[in-house]
Amino acid sequence: MKKMILASLLINVAVLIPVCVSLLLDADWVADVYGAASAARGILLSVYGAILVVSAALLFTQEPMLVAPLLLVQVLYKLTTPFTVGSFANPVVISNLVIVALHLTTLRLILIDWRRATARSGAAG
Repeated sequence: MKKMILASLLINVAVLIPVCVSLLLDADWVADVYGAASAARGILLSVYGAILVVSAALLFTQEPMLVAPLLLVQVLYKLTTPFTVGSFANPVVISNLVIVALHLTTLRLILIDWRRATARSGAAG
C-alpha cells in the first residue's frame, strides 16, 4: 500500500509541476488544451497548484487517512471531466482517466488496510 501511495503522490507532482508552470507561462500548447487565457484557467491553475502543494507535503508523511481524501476528490473530478468537457478525446481527459486508474488502485488498498486495522481494533476491544 505504501508504494502505491508514493506512486500516486509522485505522479501528481510529476504531472502538475510542468502543467502549472506551463499555465503560468502561457506555453504554446496550453491554449490548445485548456483554451485561451481566462479567469476559468486561472481558477484551474489554483486548483492544480493546491493539489500539487498538498501532494508534495504528503510525500513526507504518506499517512493513508490524509492521502485518501485528496485522491478521492481527484478521482471524482477526473471522472467527470469527459462529461464537462464533452469529449473523451481531449488530452487532459485521457491523462485524467489514466491517473484515475492509479488513484483508484491506491484508494482500494488504503480501504483494505483501514478495514483490516478496524477489524483488529474491534476484535481487541
